Amino acid sequence: MCGIFGLIIKPNATVPAKCIRATLTRIAIFSESRGKDSSGMAIRMTEKQNIQVIKGDIPIHQLLKSKAFDSEIEKSLSGYRMGHGFSAFGHARLVTNGSQLNERNNQPVLKDGILVIHNGIIVNLEDLWQQHPELTRDIMIDTEIIPALIRKEIQQYGDLTLACNNTFKVLEGTFSIAAMFNDLDQFVLATNNGSLYYITDNENYIAFASEEYFIKRLKKERCFTPFNRQNEIIQILSNHGLVINMSLLKLDQFDIPVNIKLIPIVKTAVFSIEKHLIDNEINKKEIIIDPAMFINQSKDKVLYELLEYNIEAISKLNRCTKCLLPETFPYINYDVKGVCNYCNNYIKKNQPKNNDELYAIIDPFRNNDGKTDCLVPYSGGRDSTYSLHYIKRELGLNPIAFTYDWGMVTDLARRNAARVCGKLGIEHIIVAADIRMKRENIRKNVSAWLKKPHLGMVPIFMAGDKYFFHYTNKILRQTGLKLSIWGANPLENTNFKTGFTGIKPIFDKKRIDDIKSFDKLKLALFFGKQYLTNPGYFNSSLIDTLGSYKSRYFTKRHGDVQLFDYLVWEEKEIEHLIISEYKWEKSIDTKSTWRIGDGTAAFYNYIYYTVAGFSEFDTFRSNQIREGQMTRKEGLALVNEENIPRYENLRWYIEIIGLDFTSTIKQINKIPKLYNF
Repeated sequence: MCGIFGLIIKPNATVPAKCIRATLTRIAIFSESRGKDSSGMAIRMTEKQNIQVIKGDIPIHQLLKSKAFDSEIEKSLSGYRMGHGFSAFGHARLVTNGSQLNERNNQPVLKDGILVIHNGIIVNLEDLWQQHPELTRDIMIDTEIIPALIRKEIQQYGDLTLACNNTFKVLEGTFSIAAMFNDLDQFVLATNNGSLYYITDNENYIAFASEEYFIKRLKKERCFTPFNRQNEIIQILSNHGLVINMSLLKLDQFDIPVNIKLIPIVKTAVFSIEKHLIDNEINKKEIIIDPAMFINQSKDKVLYELLEYNIEAISKLNRCTKCLLPETFPYINYDVKGVCNYCNNYIKKNQPKNNDELYAIIDPFRNNDGKTDCLVPYSGGRDSTYSLHYIKRELGLNPIAFTYDWGMVTDLARRNAARVCGKLGIEHIIVAADIRMKRENIRKNVSAWLKKPHLGMVPIFMAGDKYFFHYTNKILRQTGLKLSIWGANPLENTNFKTGFTGIKPIFDKKRIDDIKSFDKLKLALFFGKQYLTNPGYFNSSLIDTLGSYKSRYFTKRHGDVQLFDYLVWEEKEIEHLIISEYKWEKSIDTKSTWRIGDGTAAFYNYIYYTVAGFSEFDTFRSNQIREGQMTRKEGLALVNEENIPRYENLRWYIEIIGLDFTSTIKQINKIPKLYNF
């Protein structure tokens, strides 16, 4: 989830001091792509046996320019020139828990004389603190539990390797860790998912980073010249670690015992919608749900009551007699039997297939030596989670998971990703955007939209995530991989988003995101007209939005395979596997497992349902009905439930982009409906 890096130089080494600083600076800059929310550096003063920490809620490139960093590194280099060793660890943070605005929540974390930097998420954090009431918790960041446990184990057994083993085996989630000690001339590097690489000459230095590509770039830098560029970059494999002796630069490897026990998740919230939802048996009936049943007698009640759930009016809409699509759906028409054109032109996609074709495609890329052989774009959602499992466990490939975090990947999705990648032992590369900028862009575009709302412009709120395609190609180049396997669900086709822009549906498209060249032009003209008639869209997000359009529609995808072109997508099977095998966490404000890792979904679906009387759930369940996976009655009961406004997610989204919840919801509610009360 973050970028960790470091440099250790043996005492009396021959490496010039200026080269040390330049090398540390460059590897820090490279690591910034992993996280820009905050950063920190730790420099160990060997002669004084203490550790100096500099950190703040700024990107690492700004921290490197600070007077505090300059002062501390010069002090350490002065000691190095006198024959002492040099060691510095750094962290580029993507915030997952604990606000970066509180400096104590930022990494590195120094506790009980142990300095730890950590990439990943510990998902059983609360359980560990409860199991060790003798330990003191000072901050909200999950990293703090690591040095606390290591110190306890050292005090009990007096052996660093044993202390690390006993600590790491109880951590659940993903972790790549570097640790240094006030009282020991030893260092620890360890990982349970292989997201840690190092290079050493075994005589003078060791440098490490979260990604192999960062060290590859470092080897090409001029500052790295005094180091031996011929030395091999080594991956610390999943569930392995190193204890490094500074004086001798001796590396001792240890194995981390694999703990397969997963503790059940305990979910807490202001109030839980899930516990009030109708059970599965009742869901088989066509029912009308009263949203008042979800209102808690808490301070959130007033805000919750602002949300509209116009089920009575929406239930009166004419709908297709075969699927669920209402008369407000773009370009819909019905035949004499009341069946819509989307049903009449539907081509079944989710049918049994011969897996021989899939194996014929992937086998040429397979590495039988355990090395990585494919990239899996990974959102942390249910379909990409199942895909990652299938690719690793069933196909026997050795994937790297890749996530583009643009600021709307929820903490729930990050925790689920940590659970899965940790248990599968899969390296997880996260490219983090400038999240503050992305959220500010969303705020500006939502504010502009609210002044002159048009349903065709709603996708502009999600423009920032389309760089996923660009960065997928970039990671393929950086890793040298030639195969990417995607877990896109063929039933997630949503024609209405482009339909509201004036583009007619394509019934025979091969992929859910296909669009004709002429329609790309029409789409550009539509957006151009909207921009001209609503000057609020001309804001600092414009360049980012144009780049998103290019990435979405014009990026050529290299070596990509759609897994569900060869597998049948089965909702119950997928849900059962990810929940039972990986203890995949569900959301507290919906019974659905779909879109819960996407921070934008509750907002745009609230707009579509409130204004047009349907949402993505209606199109998704309609496709399942057409495929024969459920009856119309079952589908209608599900969408009535799934379209209930997700208060907690809505509030998180609106407030995190910097808008007022009350005024935003009131403005949406005032938009003229496409149906009558």
